[in-house]
Amino acid sequence: MTRRVYDCQAGCPVESTLQFISGKWKSVILYHLLKEKTCHFGQLHRDLKDCSQRMLALQLHELEQDGLIQKNIYQTKPLSTDYQMTDFGKSLEPVILAMEKWGNSYNQQHSTIEEAEL
Repeated sequence: MTRRVYDCQAGCPVESTLQFISGKWKSVILYHLLKEKTCHFGQLHRDLKDCSQRMLALQLHELEQDGLIQKNIYQTKPLSTDYQMTDFGKSLEPVILAMEKWGNSYNQQHSTIEEAEL
């Protein structure tokens, strides 16, 4: 898939980033690969409970096409595959970790609010 370099109008750096990580599952996949270093398809599917196998395969393929992850195929019976981040993918680590930090803060604030309402 061909990606664009935006001409730095308002919001364009965010667009440049989002074209790689947009969608419900790509950032989550990258997060798991950052934490685990290497993941098999089945492990990712278990970790992303609400993601169908078809959607996971599609998202992994797009991340691979964009050069963010690398798929390794092992000639075992049955075939075994795993995924890991490329150096280009690892360059998104600060972005993914900032999303983790914000998500943890949001979850803590809202779980406290929900508990207070009960």
